[in-house]
Amino acid sequence: MQIILMEKVANVGQLGDVVKVKNGYARNFLIPQGMAKRATAANMAEFEARRVEIEAADKAKLADAQARGEKLAGVTVQIAQKAGVDGKLFGSVTNADIATALVAQGYAVEKSQVRIAGGHLKQIGDYSVSVALHTDVVVDITVSVLGEH
Repeated sequence: MQIILMEKVANVGQLGDVVKVKNGYARNFLIPQGMAKRATAANMAEFEARRVEIEAADKAKLADAQARGEKLAGVTVQIAQKAGVDGKLFGSVTNADIATALVAQGYAVEKSQVRIAGGHLKQIGDYSVSVALHTDVVVDITVSVLGEH
């Protein structure tokens, strides 16, 4: 299916690109999320008429994400979980737990923006976790998992 990208999408293209993607990806994800529109003549004409406005909004989002990223970079979050004597957690620390801890510290982060490289954290220790505030703005934070008995 031919679509017009309304924002930058990783591994697909930039704002304003007309690309061909699989039908299901466009119909079930990109179009409902507002990331793309079908590449019809009417939609292409509307996009070209509003291109300056859309690009300005995208630059504003990027600038906001960069400002939030500067504040968030290098932050340490402490999360206490029940753990055994060997340091293994009963359960795990997920991206939702990290997002909740960041919101409690005053940072506006959604759980979908938190990216844990090796999956959920299951041991006591310090871990480096990425937070993707925008497709071009990814900052690293430190998550310190503490054990409680």
